[in-house]
Amino acid sequence: MCTTPMKVGITLGVLCLFFLVGCDDDQPSDADADSDADGDGDTDADADGDGDADSDADGDGDSDADSDSDADGDGDGDTDADSDADSDVDSSGPSDLPTPTGTCPEFVDGTVTFNPAGIAARDVRIWISEDDAAVSDGPLIFYWHGTGSQPSVATYALGNSTINDVTAMGGIVAAPFHDPAAGTWPWYLTAGTQEDDLLVADEVVACAIEQVGIDTSHIHSIGMSAGALHTTQMSYRRSSYIASVTTYSGGLISAAMAPASEDPSNLFAALIFHGGESDVVVISFQDASENYWQDLTDAGHFAAICNHGNGHSIPTDATASVWQFFQDHPYGRSPSPYADGLPADFPSYCALEP
Repeated sequence: MCTTPMKVGITLGVLCLFFLVGCDDDQPSDADADSDADGDGDTDADADGDGDADSDADGDGDSDADSDSDADGDGDGDTDADSDADSDVDSSGPSDLPTPTGTCPEFVDGTVTFNPAGIAARDVRIWISEDDAAVSDGPLIFYWHGTGSQPSVATYALGNSTINDVTAMGGIVAAPFHDPAAGTWPWYLTAGTQEDDLLVADEVVACAIEQVGIDTSHIHSIGMSAGALHTTQMSYRRSSYIASVTTYSGGLISAAMAPASEDPSNLFAALIFHGGESDVVVISFQDASENYWQDLTDAGHFAAICNHGNGHSIPTDATASVWQFFQDHPYGRSPSPYADGLPADFPSYCALEP
């Protein structure tokens, strides 16, 4: 049964029909189950073997353990202590992070069960390199699938190259399985107000910090269709820790669906994709995407919008740009480094305004 969600001034019968119609909207276009579409020996006075006069082994002449020359230990070549190479200290990460509410599982590559208090245990597909995570704290990226799809499609929506980069940095990609009790569509917030799926996300964040360590300035979310509508809601409702987001055919079905931001001071950035006038499954995802862009930019957020023109589908030519966007937009990054224009190698159909 469809119930009218708080603050939503639309006909929920339309939403019910939409999610009954939509299925497998984020799957690859082929028919298989894979993820494609088809003594030190130097002359200095130290003992590190690198040819400089410091005491580390990185050859840069300073006394930290990175390979730049600025002595701040972050490897970015500027003189601050963050990792963004712009000489400001703006990437320290959020201060209000969730803590575990249940027993944390061991993080392994595969399906992992989390136990948030107050709801049933939930499985999450985790991509992680245990060896790399043991020595480095990398990003955490959530992927939320579309109606009728599955968590494994993260390899298609993000690209294997991105996932490999994230795990090599000691990071994690987390794609939750949906709760069958959510009903016709996979995520409670797609058309309602129940936050069970966000409790799962909170538990993943909290346990990742406790068990393996993550770069808390780089917690991101991406989704397709129903998962993108969920990501839109998550961006506001978890702005206490979300750094930046990407939506594939998501957004706000109406302006009234924008909830209050959990932390209005965090002007998280968004990269918003839609498929143009043909991106319609009962509702127009072009309109929903433009609603999201308008709401964010009116509030001072950076948002770029990309009309790939291919209807209700994932733009796989953009996965490298999505990954770059996440890297360039850590928590608290405002103004955006893209404020004056998008990178030249971004898809030509992306722009700063519709």
